[in-house]
Amino acid sequence: MDATVYGIPKGKTIITAAQTGGLSSKKFNPNVPEQPAEIADSAYACFNEGAAVCHIHARDKNGDPTSDLGIYQDIHERIKAKCNIIIQDSTGGGPNLTHEQRINCLKAQPEMASLNMGSLMRVAGPYKGIAWSNMPEEIDKFVGEMVNRGIRPEMEVFNHAMLFEVQRLAEQGLIRKPFYINIVLGMKYQGAEPATPETFYSIVQKLSPGTIFNSTGVGPAQTSIATLGMLLGGCARVGLEDNIYYRKGELAQGNAQLVARIVRIARELGLEPATPDEARRYLGLNKA
Repeated sequence: MDATVYGIPKGKTIITAAQTGGLSSKKFNPNVPEQPAEIADSAYACFNEGAAVCHIHARDKNGDPTSDLGIYQDIHERIKAKCNIIIQDSTGGGPNLTHEQRINCLKAQPEMASLNMGSLMRVAGPYKGIAWSNMPEEIDKFVGEMVNRGIRPEMEVFNHAMLFEVQRLAEQGLIRKPFYINIVLGMKYQGAEPATPETFYSIVQKLSPGTIFNSTGVGPAQTSIATLGMLLGGCARVGLEDNIYYRKGELAQGNAQLVARIVRIARELGLEPATPDEARRYLGLNKA
């Protein structure tokens, strides 16, 4: 599958570092960055290893997910003072945040933001039985806010059904090419499809022309799904949000360690990670 189909030149890929997440914490791995200075330092280390995009969740002083605009602005300013990595905020936020709180990060004006493409049921963990609601009208509100602010949506797809929401937004002219889809698999506690090669390939085969796709495997599937995604002409996402281990039984030392490994694999496959400015061109971003 030729990568140029998805708007990325042959021989290139884009690496995203997912810093913190809404559930991972220092309780599980002390190297998870939670406060603005930690997140900025981690982003800079990932940039130096070859990441072009930094995916961000903010935390309050207690380490809980927050929508506080001041904290997001602080994180952005600290990162921009260090490097030109693309800032991608999360509107998934955390299970403790309302829809209005989740969308608040857009006021900090990231270049990109996640857009979750459907509802899921949490089937494990402390929020078991509580739905993660992303109804069509809620998706429309989120994408409208992004478009009005010139923010590129990173559409997160956790199963085949969510592709219909992507198609609907495209048909209604609410999103523009190149479409950017993050395929997220293996998030069992939140009802995502399994992180198998068959499932991943099936979703890739159904993507519309003009799509750039990213590859996210949760837990032990992180490296294999990221590698498979690059083999199929896509991009790769790694980081402590999705996986706190470097290998079985060994906690990762930080996000940069995970980025360094996937960059090594990319180069073994004959791919060179895009710089932030190259990624901006491929993704059609307004230059920061």
